[in-house]
Amino acid sequence: MVDFGLIDEWRPSPGRLVTWFASADSVARAARAPAHPAPPSLQQEQYLRLADRHAGADFRFSGLCLAVAEIPAGDLDRDTITRTIHAFLMRHDTFRTWFAVEAGGTVRRHLVPEADVEFVPVDYGYIDDPESICRHVEKTTPGPFQWDCFTFGTIEHSDSTTVYLAVDHLHTDGLGQYLSAADFAQLYATQLWDEAEPPAPAASYLDYCRNERSLSDQQSLSSPGVKKWLALLHGNDNRLPVFPLDLGKKTDGYHRSAHRNVVLFDDDEADRFESVCRANGAEFVGGVFAAAALAERELVGSDYYFGMTPVSTRSSAAENNSVGWYVTLVPVAFPLTERTTFARALTIAQRAYDSGLLLAPTSFHRVLDLLPADSEIKVEPGWVTPMISFIDARNFLGNELFDSMKAGVFANRAASEEALIWINRLPGRTSLSVIFPDTAIAQESVRRYLTTMKSVFGAIIDSATEHP
Repeated sequence: MVDFGLIDEWRPSPGRLVTWFASADSVARAARAPAHPAPPSLQQEQYLRLADRHAGADFRFSGLCLAVAEIPAGDLDRDTITRTIHAFLMRHDTFRTWFAVEAGGTVRRHLVPEADVEFVPVDYGYIDDPESICRHVEKTTPGPFQWDCFTFGTIEHSDSTTVYLAVDHLHTDGLGQYLSAADFAQLYATQLWDEAEPPAPAASYLDYCRNERSLSDQQSLSSPGVKKWLALLHGNDNRLPVFPLDLGKKTDGYHRSAHRNVVLFDDDEADRFESVCRANGAEFVGGVFAAAALAERELVGSDYYFGMTPVSTRSSAAENNSVGWYVTLVPVAFPLTERTTFARALTIAQRAYDSGLLLAPTSFHRVLDLLPADSEIKVEPGWVTPMISFIDARNFLGNELFDSMKAGVFANRAASEEALIWINRLPGRTSLSVIFPDTAIAQESVRRYLTTMKSVFGAIIDSATEHP
C-alpha cells in the first residue's frame, strides 16, 4: 500500500530512530562553496523568491517532501547506509548546490565540492510516539536556503526497518521522490553485494538548468508558444485559472495546508473507465480532464474549462534517472455546453491535453515574466494556480510490490492558496489526493468538488454505450 498525505498524518511504527545529517564540518565547508554559473531552473527560481518573500512566516512556508518505505529487514548496516547516502549525493548533483538571493535580486547557485560532503548518523534511541517522529523529521530538516535541506533516516523495528528521505521541494518533483527511493535501494544493494547491478547513469540537473534557461531566454512576446499562452489567458478574461469554488481565503495572513484522499477506482473500474476513454479517442488522462470539466460545469455552470497540469520535462534516458525538479506547467483548455455529452467531452479533452503538451517547451514562468507593465493580464508576485496531476505508476520499477509494501509520499503543512490535485493510478486502485487551504469554507467546497468528481467518473463508466 502506497499512502499519500501530510507528514503529520504519517503513522510510523515504534522503533529505534537514527537520522543522518550533514556533519558540522561539512556544513561549514559548504557555506564557503563558490558561486556556480548554472542558474536555478525557472520553477526553482520562483519557488525560492516566494520562500524569500515569506521568510518571516512563523512556520515552514516552503514545501518539505517525505518519501518512506518499510522493508522486511531489521538489521540494516549503518556504515553501509552511510556509504549509500554518500553515493546517492554524489550521483545527483542537485544535492550539492545551495542558493542565495543577492542584494540586486539575482538568485545565485553555489556548488559544494564533492570532497566537502559528509553525512553522519545520530542515534535518538527508541521512540514509541509516531507524532514525535513526525515532528522530528520536520524540525531537523532545514529550509531551502540552507545547503543541507535534506535528511535521511531509519526507524528500526524488531523484524523490519522504515527508511525515509526528507527533502525540501527545491530538489525534487513527484517522480524524483520515487526515483530517490528506487536509487537508494539499488545503491544499498551494490554496497552489500559485488554482483548487484549499479544504477544506470543519471544526467546532471545543473546541465538541465543551463539548457532550460538558454532556450527560455531566446523566447519573446512574438514567439509562437508565448503568443498561444497569452491567447489562452485573454480567452479566460485575462486571468489565471482558479479553483471553481470558494476556498475562503483571507487577503492577509497565511493559510496552512489541509488534505483529503479518496479512492476513485479499483482495478476493474479503472480498466472500464479507460475503455470508455479509448472508445472516444481519449487516453486515461484525457478522461481525467473531461471529468474535471464536467464536474465544474455541474458545480458552477461553466462553459469553458481552463486547467493546468504539471508534466515532466525529462527528455533522455539519463534524465529519466536523475533526481531534480524536472517539471513545467501546460494548459488544458476547451469549451463545453450543457449539451456536451460524456463522449464528446472525452474527445475534446484529449485534444486539449495534446495541444497543451505542445507548449511544454514554453515555460509559463517565462511567459509571465515577459508581460509588459501595461498588460491587461495582471499577475501578482507569488502567483499560484490550481492543478491536476495524473501519474500512471503501474510501469514504475518495482510496481509489483506496491500492494504488499508499506510506503508513502507525504508533504508538510506548508502555505496553501489553491487546490492542488494528484490522481495516481497504482496496481489495485486509483486514488485522488488534494491539498488545499485549511479553512472551513474550503473544507466544504473540496468535499462538494470530490463528491461531484466521483459521481462524474462513475457516470462516464456507465456511459459505455453512449455514442458521440
